[in-house]
Amino acid sequence: GNQLNIKSTIFLLNCLVYFTVLFKKNGFSLLPVVSKMFFLIFAGTISVSECEAGWEQHGGKCYYFSTNKSSWEESRRLCKGLGGDLVKIDSREEEKLVHMMKNDEDKFWIGLTDSEEEGRWLWVDGSPLNTSLSFWTDGQPDNWSKSSFKQADCVRMGQIGGSDVLKSWFDTSCDAHQKIICEKAEKTR
Repeated sequence: GNQLNIKSTIFLLNCLVYFTVLFKKNGFSLLPVVSKMFFLIFAGTISVSECEAGWEQHGGKCYYFSTNKSSWEESRRLCKGLGGDLVKIDSREEEKLVHMMKNDEDKFWIGLTDSEEEGRWLWVDGSPLNTSLSFWTDGQPDNWSKSSFKQADCVRMGQIGGSDVLKSWFDTSCDAHQKIICEKAEKTR
């Protein structure tokens, strides 16, 4: 697919150069034709990635940081209604990015839960947590929520604890009200 497009584009550009030189020798100007041809060739091959208003763009993804607070389930419904889902942290770089985009006092739901089976942490897409890419605050997860007597089955980020500033995940009751980080792929046009 891409190899054929590149070869076709190179061939067309070579033809344009050849005919431009040929016509210029005979006193004709092909500038208007050449500029239209460049537009037609590249209009179909160049794609622009973007995020909707209110979303932050980075690394092929769009992020939405809410100002309102809601439970984990309500937060997930909101993200899905916006065309995304709660954020899934896929790399240390993404954790750094998300961490830098928020205020230090903010606590946000992320798309990680062990509500199906205690201790088995799954992302909202069903994939298991890669323990080498986890950023738990020291002593977490502990399956305890001081705000209620319910199990702590959902994960929020933002409570720093430990020598590594990125260690900010904390398990808490899914009924607690936190801000939200939604994530979705960029749109290309």
